[in-house]
Amino acid sequence: MSSETLERIARNKNVARAAARQLSMEQLHKLSEVIVEVIEQKKEEDQQRKQEEADKERKLAEIREAMSDAGLSVEDLVGEPPRRRRGRPPKNATLS
Repeated sequence: MSSETLERIARNKNVARAAARQLSMEQLHKLSEVIVEVIEQKKEEDQQRKQEEADKERKLAEIREAMSDAGLSVEDLVGEPPRRRRGRPPKNATLS
């Protein structure tokens, strides 16, 4: 079953009913169990992602505070980017 088919089933109750008519009760119960497991796994992944984002924001705040206490700014940490040479490279230059 393609993801497009699953999306159609999820969006339209009549399409879901038509698809369910093709399955036995045992298959429907098994499908229900699998979907519940997938939903729980997705919730856990979302919760973990949110926790990681919160940790990252906390660490960034700590770093900003430490930089402020030290009197530093982002510009102090980032040097100038190297200047690019203008013009064409020599014809006989070999690439290494």
